[in-house]
Amino acid sequence: MPCSSLSTVFFLLVVILASSNEASCKQEKGACEGTKHCFPNSLELEMKHTVQTVHQMVTDTIQRVRSSAALMNNNQVAANQTGLSSGGLSVALSDCIKLYEDSEFRLRRLSGKYGNNDDARTWLSGALTSHRTCLDGLQHYHEMNISHKLVQSDPESVTSHQNLTSLLSRALALYALRNAKKNGTMWRPKLGQNKGLLATWDASTAKADFVVAKDGSGNFKTINEAVAELHRQKRDQGQPPRVVIYVKSGVYSENVEIDRGMKNVMFVGDGIDKTIVTGNKNVIDGATTLSSATFGVSGDGFWARDMTFENTAGPAKEQAVALRVSSDLSAFYRCSFRGYQDTLLLHSQRQFYRDCDIYGTVDYIFGNAAAVLQNCNIFVRKPLHGHGIMITAQGRDDPNENTGISIHGSRVIPDSDFRTVKGLFKSYLGRPWKKYSRTVIFKTDLDGLIDPKGWKEWRGDFALSTLFYGEYMNSGVGASTSNRVNWPGFHVLNRESDVAPFTVGRFIQGDTWLPDTGIPFSTSI
Repeated sequence: MPCSSLSTVFFLLVVILASSNEASCKQEKGACEGTKHCFPNSLELEMKHTVQTVHQMVTDTIQRVRSSAALMNNNQVAANQTGLSSGGLSVALSDCIKLYEDSEFRLRRLSGKYGNNDDARTWLSGALTSHRTCLDGLQHYHEMNISHKLVQSDPESVTSHQNLTSLLSRALALYALRNAKKNGTMWRPKLGQNKGLLATWDASTAKADFVVAKDGSGNFKTINEAVAELHRQKRDQGQPPRVVIYVKSGVYSENVEIDRGMKNVMFVGDGIDKTIVTGNKNVIDGATTLSSATFGVSGDGFWARDMTFENTAGPAKEQAVALRVSSDLSAFYRCSFRGYQDTLLLHSQRQFYRDCDIYGTVDYIFGNAAAVLQNCNIFVRKPLHGHGIMITAQGRDDPNENTGISIHGSRVIPDSDFRTVKGLFKSYLGRPWKKYSRTVIFKTDLDGLIDPKGWKEWRGDFALSTLFYGEYMNSGVGASTSNRVNWPGFHVLNRESDVAPFTVGRFIQGDTWLPDTGIPFSTSI
């Protein structure tokens, strides 16, 4: 395909992303207190209409992006003089299809029986995150080809992609106005007889549905063989309440995807650094950030324990994800996540991590989920010479999204390779990836490696007045807030009531679903 044809494909993509039903996205003039939108009609009717419109728009977008992906795949493109081929763009298109299909799946549920406010804001926040993730992935190729004008600029292409963004933002504002006390029934995965299994699993007494073992002592020798069989059974026979996949000790060099159709799956290994899933995909070698993940999870109700997920691409390969999670009500217990840049992608939905180890250098806990990390070890690794360290990069981009990173009762400490050189690098708790970035760290031990200012700018004064970063009763040499940044969005929290919204119970509604896992957790401050 010549450059002009590739330009046409990309131009069409930018235009079609949410161009459907443009008239329905027009905002009424005026302002309403606490929101960016005005809602002259009945709130409940407006909510129903808006959700249905969003659902239809996402469905239409899926078909149009799929058509563009097919056009790309039917025309093999040699690398042009900038070094960019259609291969990378094809991966970005595949990401978009997956992201929009995941969104459509949850929006269909929201349009059906479920009316819980927490569910609605979670799923709408996830849809908005997926939409932006798609746009960011495509924009990457636009920026790489500015000098050669591979992507043609046009006033319409600059504004048309904002239609779906506006409508999703409108829906979130509607649910923010709704009385949260009228919550309805919360969605929860089906448990069957497996309540509490995540914490009580014992390989000598418990029975797994599938056993993976490299030595041939199980049902399968690779994880992907077990996943393929699980996919076939769920497609052909329906979904059982919960499926347990036991992965025996060993190093499994494979990239694994648990897609949205595989709900209520539990992975259990033989322990951190005993059961290891490893890969080395990265953006330098042609993957997108999303597709670089060694292990990706979209199926809701995913549980895992006693496993290590790693990406060994190394610090020079930039973004290289070990684990990507877009699973609602997902839980990880006694797991390890090893990488350098972008190790743990908390992409979207509600997530809980307990007694886990996270290793990295740059933005290595990032994304736009509502996530709580409790009693975890956050290890700082040695970065490239001259580079700084940013632990978190939270991606909230709308004030009504119920997302953020909450780190509670944990420890930020140097990895073994960093202990003797930590004075040569500046380390920060995080930086604002998106405009309303939100991260709260409380009752956590902060090693002296943390720079006294605590937090780092992303780009000039971007988001410094709209972000929300908070610290409460942290300990350790790096916990002093006397020389912290003086941004309007940074807060030294002094009361328990200030921190309460970021606890397990309120932030991810953990007291309603975590007891089913059996994992120890604390809802108190």
